[in-house]
Amino acid sequence: MAVPAGLVDEPIYLDHNATTPVDPVVADACVPYLTHAFGNPSSAHHYGTEPRAALERAREQVAAVIGAQGEHVVFTASGSEADALAVCGVALAVRGKRAHVVTQCTEHPAVLEACRALANAGVDVTVLPVDGDGVVDPDALRAALTSHTVLVSIMAANNETGALQPIAELARITHEHGAVFHCDAAQAVGKVPVDVADLDVDLLTVVGHKMYAPKGIGALYVRPGVRLEPLVRGGGQERGLRAGTENVAFAVALGTAARLAGDALAAGEADRVRALRDRLHDRLREGLGDRVLLNGPVASRLPNTLNVSIDGVAAHRLLAEIPQVAASTGSACHSGSATPSPVLTAMGLSPRRSLAALRLSLGRWSTREDVDRAAELITARATVAEPVG
Repeated sequence: MAVPAGLVDEPIYLDHNATTPVDPVVADACVPYLTHAFGNPSSAHHYGTEPRAALERAREQVAAVIGAQGEHVVFTASGSEADALAVCGVALAVRGKRAHVVTQCTEHPAVLEACRALANAGVDVTVLPVDGDGVVDPDALRAALTSHTVLVSIMAANNETGALQPIAELARITHEHGAVFHCDAAQAVGKVPVDVADLDVDLLTVVGHKMYAPKGIGALYVRPGVRLEPLVRGGGQERGLRAGTENVAFAVALGTAARLAGDALAAGEADRVRALRDRLHDRLREGLGDRVLLNGPVASRLPNTLNVSIDGVAAHRLLAEIPQVAASTGSACHSGSATPSPVLTAMGLSPRRSLAALRLSLGRWSTREDVDRAAELITARATVAEPVG
């Protein structure tokens, strides 16, 4: 398995939940559609034939990794666009009627900001809390639903902690009340099995750059019968749900990435990465003891994600002093200062613990040597770091 050039002789990359390197197989697959097979897939002549076939083949590949059919997959330019199409598309399709949308407080900003826009337009929006593990209580959803609820949008897995939501149960409750269920599965697809039939979701978001495809491509699964108001209008591409000449090269990249992800899951990749994640956690605990505090659930989380706070350390300063490791923190930095992560804050973590949080997310090319070296570097720096009050 070829290693992407961007990872060779570079810092240890432990930020796969932010973005993944493009798999060389994926990169090679899309090149023909940037060169000789350049035609518009809507063209009826020779130059449209190969791009059109490639587009539909990619659609089938994306569908296969989520247990769907190709005709139910709509390509978008990003996960954020797919989320907006799902959230706003359902609410706007209910013309002349009162609409109510439910989401939860640790959703990706793409969903939260779409809900904020709907609220500004007069749609009722309820934002559910989460527990200390970052998980929604199904009873809280049940209590929030009203006769006007048209949509519930809950992510499959959190990007910071990896916490997995009980999607099938939440979808069942939603359907009992006659509403549509959307799931942002950006972080889940390719890392854990995702099947739209098993989850019983109506809409599901897939994101290319979270699964070794380029940035700038996403997809939305749309169950037959779900009414959506398109946000981008024009030539009627993508079943009239997303106008604009399709980016065939990147759709092919996403399809190829989906195929590789399905193959990797079948070959036990999740178990391999989970073992590395737990080894990293163990090595940090061996070096720093009880100063290492796990944020999020112990078991029900993504196999690649480790979010830990190292007590007494400012995480953004720690990482700045270890350029050999590329990872994320539990804080947002603005002009040299840091603010606690809204996700960790919503889980009830103190500002001190949130500011000490590291998100270490592994991927396809992570190795035991990477994990051991990263743990060694983090431990050494945290041991001598000036304590933070």
